[in-house]
Amino acid sequence: MPYVFQEQAPVEATNRKMVSRVLIGLLVFASALAGATGGLLLVYSTDLPQIQQLEHYRPSSITELYDDQGRIIGSFALQRRVVAAYEDYPPVLREALISIEDKNFYRHSGINFWRIAGAAYRDIQSRGKVQGASTLTMQLARNLFLSPDRSFHRKIQEALLAVQIERRFTKPQIFTLYANQIYLGHGVYGFEAASQFYFSKPAKDLSLDQAAMLAGLPKSPSYYSPIAHPERALKRRNLVINSMLEDGRITAQQATASRNLPIELKLQHDPNPLAPHFVEEIRHYLENKYGSDQVHQGGLRVYTSLDMDLQRAANRAVLEGLAAYERRHGWKGHLENVLTTETTLANFQHPDWDEEPEVSSYLHALVKSVSPGSATVRFGRYTSPITSADASWTRRRLQDILKPGDIVYVKILSLSPEGKARVTLEQDSGAQGALVAIDNPSGGIKAMVGGRDFNESKFNRATQAERQAGSSFKPYVYTAAIDRGAKPDDTILDAPATFQTSSGPYIPHNYDEKFEGTITLRRALAQSRNIPALKLADTLGIKTVIEYAHRFGITSNLRPYLPVAIGAAEVTPLEQTSGYSVFPNDGVRIAPRYITKVTDYQGRVLEEDFPDVKDAISARTARIMTSMLQEVVLHGTAIAASSMNYPLAGKTGTTNDFTDAWFVGFSPLLTCGVWIGYDEKKSLGAKETGAHAALPIWMDFMKVALAGKDPGAFQPLPDLAPNPVAATVDTPDAAPAAEEAH
Repeated sequence: MPYVFQEQAPVEATNRKMVSRVLIGLLVFASALAGATGGLLLVYSTDLPQIQQLEHYRPSSITELYDDQGRIIGSFALQRRVVAAYEDYPPVLREALISIEDKNFYRHSGINFWRIAGAAYRDIQSRGKVQGASTLTMQLARNLFLSPDRSFHRKIQEALLAVQIERRFTKPQIFTLYANQIYLGHGVYGFEAASQFYFSKPAKDLSLDQAAMLAGLPKSPSYYSPIAHPERALKRRNLVINSMLEDGRITAQQATASRNLPIELKLQHDPNPLAPHFVEEIRHYLENKYGSDQVHQGGLRVYTSLDMDLQRAANRAVLEGLAAYERRHGWKGHLENVLTTETTLANFQHPDWDEEPEVSSYLHALVKSVSPGSATVRFGRYTSPITSADASWTRRRLQDILKPGDIVYVKILSLSPEGKARVTLEQDSGAQGALVAIDNPSGGIKAMVGGRDFNESKFNRATQAERQAGSSFKPYVYTAAIDRGAKPDDTILDAPATFQTSSGPYIPHNYDEKFEGTITLRRALAQSRNIPALKLADTLGIKTVIEYAHRFGITSNLRPYLPVAIGAAEVTPLEQTSGYSVFPNDGVRIAPRYITKVTDYQGRVLEEDFPDVKDAISARTARIMTSMLQEVVLHGTAIAASSMNYPLAGKTGTTNDFTDAWFVGFSPLLTCGVWIGYDEKKSLGAKETGAHAALPIWMDFMKVALAGKDPGAFQPLPDLAPNPVAATVDTPDAAPAAEEAH
C-alpha cells in the first residue's frame, strides 16, 4: 500500500501543475484579448464625434414662404427637408419602417448582434465587404457622423456610436432624428418632405400603401424610385407590406387590399414658379439681412403679403394679353431650330419642361414632324398635334412656317394622364409685360409679374425696369394744380403752344394732332390732352411737379425738363402703382411691402413689418383727383373699363413711337399697374396705346380680383370752394430734346 501511495502523488502533482498552467494561459489570453479589444475600440473610437452634439442638432431644413392665407408660395433650400416631430409620423409609417428596416428597434440597445453575425457569415461566404445588419440607430449614426463607405473600420465606429446614442436618447427621439435625416431620393430628405413631394400631403395623412412605399426607399432611393423605376418601387412596397403582415402589424385583408393598389403619385409642384420674380426679390432681401446659410439651411418661415389666387390671375392676364398682342401683329417666325446644333429630337430638353405643365399655361415645345395641314410637337412627356385651325391666326400654312426641330411657343388647352395634350400655336416675339397689384390699406404687394418667362430672363420689369411713363405721369401735374387752388371745372385752352427753352422753342402736340379749344381740367385729364398738362406744369414750375411726384414715392431720377409733365420721365411699374395708391388712401402714402413677418424654425419672431405711413397730399386733393381719374374710366381714354360696373379710376399712358403702354388704376381697396413693351425700347406698333395694349390686361386681372367681394366705395367729393392754399409759380427751362408722350 505504501508503494501505491508513493506512485500516485507525483501524478496528481503533475496534473495540478498542468491545470495551473492552462488557467494561467487562459488568463493571459483573456487579458491579451481584452487589452487588444480595448485597444482596438480605443483606436476606432478616437476620432468619433461627440454625441453631445446631437442634443443641439437640427438638420438643414427648408426656408418656406407663405402667402397672406398661409399657403406656400416658395422655398429656399440646399436640401429639400421639412423637420417634423415624432407625433407627426403616423403609426402606419413607423410600423412599416420598423418592419422592413429594424424589427427589434424598440428592444435592442443600438446593435442587433444576431443580424450582424448573419450578415458577417454571408459576407465571408461571398468574400464581400461588411454590409447590411444596421439598425435604425446605426443608420442614424452613419448618416450623421460617418462616411458612406462599407468597411470593417466604419462598421465598428457605427456600432460604437449607436450604443452611445441609445444611452443618451429615447427611442422616439432616435426615430425622429432618423426620420428627419434619411435621404429618400430626388433631393428629398426626411419622411415628412418625402410625403409632401411624392403624394402632396403631410405624413400624418399617409395610407398604408403610401407609407409602405416610403418605408421601402431608405435601402436604395434611386434604385427603388417610384418616378424612375415604378415597377421596382411596387415590388419593394409589397415586400414591406408582407413584412408588416408577418410581424402582425396589419391583417391579411389589409395586406391584400394594399398590395393590389397601383402606385399613384401626386408629385408636389415647386411653388416658386407661381411668383418667381416676387420670390427672387425676397431672396435678395433675406440673404442681405440674414446671410445665405441661414436662408438656405435655417428653416426660416417668411410670411408675405402675396395672395396666391391674385398671383395666378395676374400671370394669366399678362400672358393672355401678350398673346393677344402677338396675334394682332401676325406671324413673324424666326424660330430657333435644335437640329442646327448637335442635339437630336430625341434627347432635347427645354427648361420649361422641368416642372409639370398646367392647363392654360404657355411654354416652349419641340416640333417633331410636319405634314400638310398638321404638325406634332413635344414638351416633356406630352405630345400634341397642331392643326391648321390651331394656327389660323397666322394666315399661313403650317408646312410653310414650321419644320422638325423648331422651338415653338404654345398654349396648353388640355392634358391627359397618358401623355396626350392639346395646344394652340402662339408666338413669342420678345414683347414683355409687368404687373403689380397693391392692397391700398396695408401697402402689401398682392401680385407681381416681372416678365413673360422667368426661365428666360430673371430681370424683374416690375421693380427694375425704368420706363417712360407717358400720360400716366400727368396725375402728378394735376395733383399739384388742385393742391394749389385749381378746381376740376376750371378751364384751360387746348390750342397750339410754344414753350421757350434754353436750346430753342419746344412745340408739342396732342396724340390725335387736334385741339379742343377751351376745356375743363377734368376733361383735359380724361382725354389725356398734352397741351393743357404742359401749360399747367409750366405755370406751376416743373420742379414743383417733380416735388409732388416724390411725395407719391417716385424715387427715380426726374430731371427738371418740361416734357417730364407728359411722361418723358422714367419710373418703374412698382413706383407708379404705389404712387397711385395715394389717391384712394385719402392722400396717405403707404410704402409697398413684401414681408409681414419672419420667424426662425422654432417660431421666434425675427422681424415684423408694419405699414410705413406718411401724408403725401391732403384728403381733399386726393378725393378731387380720384373723381377726376374716375372720369378717365367713365368717359375718357379708359372707357372700356366702365363696363366692369365697379368703382374704378386710373390713367392710361403711351409714349412716343408706342414704345411703352401703361394703365395704372385702382378700386377703393386695390391698386394695379400694367406695363407692356420691349426690353430694347422699340415700338410695339402703330396704335398700341395704353388703352389698347395694357388696359385689357388690367381689366382681366381686376375682374378676378374684385369678383365676389365688396368693392367698397370712394370717399365723397369734397366741397369745391376755392382752396385757401396759394399757388407758387416757378418756370424753369424745358429740355431741348426730350421725348414727347401721350
